[in-house]
Amino acid sequence: MTITVLVPDEAGEAALAGVNGLDVVRYEVDGELPERAEVLVPGFLAPADPAAFLARLPNLALIQLLTAGAEAWVGQVPDHVMLSVARGAHGGSTAEWALATLLAVYRDLIPFEHERVARTWVRRPTETLIDKKVLVIGAGDLGTQLKRRLDACDATTTLVGTTARDGVHGFDEVPALLGAHDAVVLMVPLTPATERMVDAGFLSRMRDGAVLVNAARGKVVDTDALVAELASGRLRAALDVTEPEPPPACHPLWTVPNLLLTPHVAASVEGYERRAYAVVAEEIARFAAGERPRNLVLGHY
Repeated sequence: MTITVLVPDEAGEAALAGVNGLDVVRYEVDGELPERAEVLVPGFLAPADPAAFLARLPNLALIQLLTAGAEAWVGQVPDHVMLSVARGAHGGSTAEWALATLLAVYRDLIPFEHERVARTWVRRPTETLIDKKVLVIGAGDLGTQLKRRLDACDATTTLVGTTARDGVHGFDEVPALLGAHDAVVLMVPLTPATERMVDAGFLSRMRDGAVLVNAARGKVVDTDALVAELASGRLRAALDVTEPEPPPACHPLWTVPNLLLTPHVAASVEGYERRAYAVVAEEIARFAAGERPRNLVLGHY
């Protein structure tokens, strides 16, 4: 039996060419779609619009994403259609971004660059990541990848997952853990449980001078509450994602102090497409063999 798989680009055609039992078809969203198709691979960071596909693909059984996050699709995909993500493809690059921002904050790399532009030479000691205590909320691929990198920097990492297990604290322990850590890194999916998780109460429990790093989604953080803490000088932050995204020109995120901001690029690195399609090929090969993909979004959250 041959499974028809729709892919958005040449990279997808190449990645799936070696998987047995597939008829790989490249598609355009506005073009003709073969009704026989059972698997759809949306473009990387393409807008989620299942309605554009579902009515035209009556045999669709699996939507396989190139991203690790699925929040744009959850709630829009019928229960009979499986939804799978590219978990494992982007954890390393996102962890690298989080590590880079912590080093930039603690070693004053941004202020030193500003002083270079101003032709100012001021030698001074800085903080260090060594011996810092970092709370990583999200114990999946991203969180474990970051822990490995923080270990190499002689920092101490505390992992938090949905439920407690060996080496991982449960989410219900977060309020008690916040005040004991120098930095808090967010690496969770956006779900009803995590939306605006970081509110004024959460931030108030963080110790003075602590750093909040958001590598998750902008809606995980109450932006107004964070801006207030940054403006007061009590907390610092590094954000790759914001709410809204991008911020409008008049938004305080552009001018508030104590913030390092990047435009949602943590996973946008060379080789991202190859790594994503490697995971996608494995997932679709399992489906074609009659097995359940490993990265299913169970119950679509």
